[in-house]
Formats: sequence, structure tokens, C-alpha cells
Amino acid sequence: MNKDNNSVFNIKPSPKILRWFFFISGIIATAAYRVIFLLDSYWIDVAWYTGTIGFVIYFWHRTNIETKRANIVNDFRLIEAIQKSDIENERQKALVYIVNTSLTSKARFNSAFIFIASLVVLLASLALDIYDLIY
Repeated sequence: MNKDNNSVFNIKPSPKILRWFFFISGIIATAAYRVIFLLDSYWIDVAWYTGTIGFVIYFWHRTNIETKRANIVNDFRLIEAIQKSDIENERQKALVYIVNTSLTSKARFNSAFIFIASLVVLLASLALDIYDLIY
């Protein structure tokens, strides 16, 4: 077990209110992007910034959660533990599948990409908007 890794010391889930915050951020961001085509130019900017900031928040969180899960699987050698257990064969296969997909899933890379892309576009847009205000 790798004791230098934060996942070993942080196995507890985040507080429920925080999980709700990230969930609602994702919902609001998605809704904000979906209504843009219905809005006039001022509200398009508001919806776009709301959606982009919401995606930065939500996908930062998803990246952290998915990485934490993969680290926990590795740090605690959960696949080996399940395989060595006396759990019935079919249940064992099911558990190995679920745990192994925490490691092999590309979801954390997808979330990281969306987080980084959203952050870069947000910062670029802010810079352009500030430039337009000054000049």
C-alpha cells in the first residue's frame, strides 16, 4: 500500500452538501448551454459564462473523484484482494469488473480534457472581454 498517496488518507466521501453543489453545478451548466439559442446577445453571454464556469467546477470535481477511485483501487490492491477472497465466483467476477473499470475507464481523462478545455476557453474569453472594455 502506498502511504504517500492522499487516497489512503482520504477515503471518506465528501460532505453531502458539497456533492449536491457539484451535481447542481453540472445541471445548471448544461441547462445554460442548452438555452443559448433562445436568448438575445446579453443573455447569451450570461448563459455562456454560467455554463462554462459550471463545467469548470463540475469536471474538475469529476476528474478528482475518478482519479481518487483509481488510486484507491491501486493503493489497496483491491483487485488482488477480491481475487483472493472466498466470494462466490460470479460475484467475484462482477466485483473485479467494477473495480477494474475504475482503473481502465477513460472517463477521468475525458473529464480532465473537458475541465482544461473549459478553463482555457473561459480565461481566453475573459481576457478578450477585458481587452474590449479597455480599448
